[in-house]
Amino acid sequence: MRQMAAPSGRPPRPGSRTGPAAKGRNPAEPAARAAHFVRPRSYAAIDLGTNNCRLLIARPQDGELVVIDAFSRIVRLGEGLHLSGRISDAAMDRTVAALAICADKLRRRHVSLSRAVATEACRRAANGVELAERVRRETGIVLDIISPAEEARLAVLGCHNLMEPGEGPALIFDIGGGSTELMHVDVSNHDVQIHDWISVPWGVVSLTEHAPLPDDSLAGRQAAYAHMREVTRTAFAAFAGRAEQFAGQELRLLGTSGTVTTLASVFLNLPRYDRRAVDGLVVPTDAMRDISRRLADASIADRADIACIGRERADLVVAGCAILESIIDLWPAARVGVADRGIREGILRTLAMQGRDVPVTRREYRK
Repeated sequence: MRQMAAPSGRPPRPGSRTGPAAKGRNPAEPAARAAHFVRPRSYAAIDLGTNNCRLLIARPQDGELVVIDAFSRIVRLGEGLHLSGRISDAAMDRTVAALAICADKLRRRHVSLSRAVATEACRRAANGVELAERVRRETGIVLDIISPAEEARLAVLGCHNLMEPGEGPALIFDIGGGSTELMHVDVSNHDVQIHDWISVPWGVVSLTEHAPLPDDSLAGRQAAYAHMREVTRTAFAAFAGRAEQFAGQELRLLGTSGTVTTLASVFLNLPRYDRRAVDGLVVPTDAMRDISRRLADASIADRADIACIGRERADLVVAGCAILESIIDLWPAARVGVADRGIREGILRTLAMQGRDVPVTRREYRK
């Protein structure tokens, strides 16, 4: 179909098929080739945890990876797992629905390379492989059920550049839904080395189910919290013994998890969660302890009324507080660094740059 001249009466654009020159064009002459368009390569990382399903999609730009899309949903994959040893049908349904959204984003963003990992809930569940097979069948996503060592490595790769500068021993911790990892690291250079690490099967979901409230009285809440503290203190005992060699030194501490970002939000008294305010924040350890104990004493209803906790986290945040306090006990740093980054950023780095020290930058992305 012929293109008509613009109604303004301006002459046709050069190369258009209107005007006298077009009439003499040989029909057999090949049309001018359109300029070749090369779509920038995109990478994606999916982290299916015991409580959350999270996605990041990023694209290389000027020596860094810029996030162009993200997704997060609480799926409570590990709900009831501590008692039954299995992932429930309802939790499977919630997880597959969330991953279907992720799969749609991968297609729409033309992702060329991706990795999806599943952690403690799938490692522990008798039907974890069954979930992975259903996810592949219904969404096309291939879930890699990773080891605790790989989980620790990816978390460190994703957040180590937020460690406070200094020469003192450095610890990175990741409080998850079903497990917690502690990593003694060397971040004195651009790269990072893990000198020692431990993974224990206690996260905010598994510990909450292990130490249920006898009742929602103050005494009942305090008893449950004391039990959580004892469980985690025992779980960390071997690592704590090795950490005694650093007594008296200026320790550095960095946390990546929903627990530390939530407590940082409470510390800042944010009306709603703001990643830009939280990621990279440094909070005095005493303030973290004070917030933890206040939340442990509060009723579930009172916790739910706190803007950055809400109903979805009100029953789980106390277990995170107990784990955090036990970490501070064995690694008594003066301050706690806060990272809203971790496994997904670690995956993106390994996909795009083979783990080299390339920053993953969060900017405003188009929805």
